Amino acid sequence: MSRSSPSALSRRDFSAWVAGGVAAAGAGQAALLWPRSAGAAEPQLVAKLRIVIPANEGGGWDQTGRALGAALLASGAAGDVVYENIGGKGGTIGLAKYVEKYDADPDTLLMSGMVMVGAVALQKPAVTMAQVAPVARLTSDYEVVAVKADSPVKTPKDLIAQLRTDAAKTVIAGGSAGGVDHMYAGMLARVAGNTAGLVYQPHPGGAQVVEALETGKAVAGISGYSEFSDALASGKLRAIGVSSKRPFLGIPSVREQGVDADLANWRGVLTGKKVPAERRAVLLEAVRRATGADIWQKTIKRNNWDAYWMAGKDFESFLELDLAMAGPMIYLLKLKA
Repeated sequence: MSRSSPSALSRRDFSAWVAGGVAAAGAGQAALLWPRSAGAAEPQLVAKLRIVIPANEGGGWDQTGRALGAALLASGAAGDVVYENIGGKGGTIGLAKYVEKYDADPDTLLMSGMVMVGAVALQKPAVTMAQVAPVARLTSDYEVVAVKADSPVKTPKDLIAQLRTDAAKTVIAGGSAGGVDHMYAGMLARVAGNTAGLVYQPHPGGAQVVEALETGKAVAGISGYSEFSDALASGKLRAIGVSSKRPFLGIPSVREQGVDADLANWRGVLTGKKVPAERRAVLLEAVRRATGADIWQKTIKRNNWDAYWMAGKDFESFLELDLAMAGPMIYLLKLKA
């Protein structure tokens, strides 16, 4: 019997494939799930997939979600991909609407990441991440601390000094309240010994953070490199440090400049809690195949993201730990919604 397409599989073969897929996902392996002849093209796994992006267009989640969709199409894992942007409150509005509309939908993924973890911990919404199921972690990004080109703030130590002496006027702009930008601002304020005095200005996206810096509404801004890249390249903004442990894209790390604060943001995809494990395995395989596509690799390189793949039990454990740590971090940093 030929196994070059799904229609050629018997019910027994299909059940065996699904069982193998679930086992592979449970072991955290990116195993190839669909049985096929050597040299045969990989079959389509999802006819039409919806990617819910819990943010406005243009930001990090939107960039990642649309890049994943393009890779799903290019790899042949999906026949069609549609996007649904639901912005607001660090992804918690999108999370709530996703659970309401797509909790049992086998053809819908939700973009997520550390921003949502922090926002849930800070805002304590009725719908939390315990009501969705992890599929895969995809990328990692670092926080860039930027100032207006002519700012007197030249280094992270200059910013810390201002936070110590005049926190009320040292406004820091970034993404949603409780998100990774807010957390990193809190870490800087903690180094300054003035967490209670932090004035954080949340914005719906990187473009608004850039505007806040250019208009003088904020002294410093925090966002991912991809959201600052144009303003940095044009000379409108100047990067004073990055939250990685080592230099990144020619930007010295905040840590190596004498300020002990490093943090990595992650992004990934989740699905509905009521989606059967067998279907989650299919979605995982579709995403795994997409991340191997050339277009995905080029997007990773172009946006200066780090590939950060994790799936199955490994990702479940990682997410559980992230969720458990977020509450204490929010409390420790005295972050306010």
